[in-house]
Order: sequence, then C-alpha cells, then structure tokens
Amino acid sequence: MSERPLCSRCVLPHCPPEISLDAEGVCSLCREHERRPAAAQAPLLESDFTRIIAQHRGKHEFDCLVMCSGGKDSTAALYYAKRRYHLNVLAFTFDHGFETEDAMANVRRAVEKLDVPFLSYRSTFMNEMFARIIKTDSAAVICHVSAIWYMDMTFRMAERFDVPIIIAGWTKGQMTDQPVMTKCACNVSAPEYARMGRATKEFLSGLKGDPKYGDFPESIEAVVARAQKRHKCLVLSPHWFLPYTPEEYVAVIQKEVGWQAPRLSYPAKTTNCYLNFISVHQALKRYGYTHYHVEMSKLIREGLMTRAEALEQLRADFSAELLNRAAEPLGCRFGVEI
Repeated sequence: MSERPLCSRCVLPHCPPEISLDAEGVCSLCREHERRPAAAQAPLLESDFTRIIAQHRGKHEFDCLVMCSGGKDSTAALYYAKRRYHLNVLAFTFDHGFETEDAMANVRRAVEKLDVPFLSYRSTFMNEMFARIIKTDSAAVICHVSAIWYMDMTFRMAERFDVPIIIAGWTKGQMTDQPVMTKCACNVSAPEYARMGRATKEFLSGLKGDPKYGDFPESIEAVVARAQKRHKCLVLSPHWFLPYTPEEYVAVIQKEVGWQAPRLSYPAKTTNCYLNFISVHQALKRYGYTHYHVEMSKLIREGLMTRAEALEQLRADFSAELLNRAAEPLGCRFGVEI
C-alpha cells in the first residue's frame, strides 16, 4: 500500500477533499478543532450519569443491558454497572462467527465473577454479505456493516427484555457530539466518515430485493429510528462520564474479573474480531485510514493520547496468512501483498 503523508498533530492522512494537509502539515480537522470554542461542549460529569440511571433503576426486571465484547472497555463498563452503580445487569454478547477465543474467555470470566445473567447470540447470518463486500471489492466498510447488525440485535434484545438503558463500552474518542447518544457508532455526516458512510450505504441500498438481506438497515440512523418506534431506550457509556484512563481501569478488571489482553488484535491493546483484520486491510487500501485513526485522532486533540502512542497502536503488521485465515469461512482469499 502506498504511504500517504500524515498530519503532524494527529494520525489522519492527506485524503482530499475530506481531509487535507496545509503547508505546515496540519490536517483540516485539527485546524477546525483549533477554531472551535473551548467551551463548545461542557464535560460530562458522573453526576449526569447517576441522575439518568436513577430515573430508571428498579422499574424493570433489568436496569440495563450491557454490550460485552470481551475487550477492556466493555468489560470495564460491565464491571462499573455492577460494582460501582449496583445496577441489575443483563450482559449480552453478539458473535457473527469471527470473535476470538480470548475475547469470549474474557466475557465468560467477567460474567461469572460478577454473577450477572448472560445472553450469548451467535449467528452466521452475515457471512454472505461479508463475502460479497470482499469479492466485489466494495468500498463498504465491513466494521460499519457489523456495527449496524450488532446494534440492531442489541436494540431487539433490549425490547425483548423491556430494558430501559443499553450500556456500551464506547470511549470518548468514539462518542459523537450528543451528550447522551440517540445514535451510535460513527457519525457518517462528519467529513472523515463521509466517503465510508456513502459507500457503505450504497452497498446496503443495493441489497434491496435480496430475499435474505432486503430488510437490512442502511445505516445506524435507520437502526435507531426503527428501534425507537418499537421500544424507547437510552444508549450510554460510563467511559464518557468517568475520568479514569484505560491503564487505570485495565488494572481494576485484571484484578477483579481476571481480564486478559488478547494475544492477537488490531489496533494494539484492543480486542477485536478476526474479521476486523480484513476490514482494516480493506479500509487502508481504499481510504488510507480506518475509523480507529479517526477515534485516536480525536483523543490526541483532546489531550487524552499522544500521537506517538497512537502511531504505535495503529501499526498494521499482520500478515496475508492471517487475512486468509479470517476469510476462509467466507470462501475468499487474499494475495501475499498487504
């Protein structure tokens, strides 16, 4: 893959027209951040979070549904929900068939240690769609399509068990401008996601009439709109409200629930599925960056991560062998060049 020049402040590359570098090597998004008033968004406080959950506590069989991937962020969110806020928790894990053994082991240890009810949903429903993205060399982002699927499933579980709050492990780098999210994952209207969002939506629009995927939502916004008509619930993350760094809460969950860092992951120090390697490979080839670059760039601008730390975590040093191992269930194969 050809290297594109990176912003000297964050980790986004020169990708006009959405992202461009000026004469000083600073990207347009960092310049926009400079111009934004410092008090444009008041910091979220833990009291905001506790006030919201107090409005719903004890009014349903479960106070919240916690999305559990086995990663450090979602495991900490589960831990906080149970031990810090003493919520009546229902844990939920979704597996499209590509979750790692390490991630699933983390989930099992956490729910056993915390003694919380646990739902595990596994399905290969998405395999044909993933294969179609790869075989047609679509610009759609596999991770975004996966996010649409798992958020739709999560909302359906919240509806089924009449849960008023969904707890996610999203960090400050992953949140949108809304203090309390009514939509989830990537803000497709933001410049850095514009091409990715359009390509993914166009791919999903092309599935209309498909007997298997014809009713699949075209975006997270569509997922939320459908869900809110069926069952209204909030989506929150304690990480938006708490001041703890990943290093601090990783130490806690390692001690309290036996969390272990995965042996294989991208970015480094995260927990993602095997399919994520393919999604990252395709996004780097097509766009020159991934949604992880966007999230870490936000953290850099907010002073929550250094550029050097982000660059180290974002090194794509996985092999074609790993890509092919992930792609084998889909009937796909990659060449040796990655």
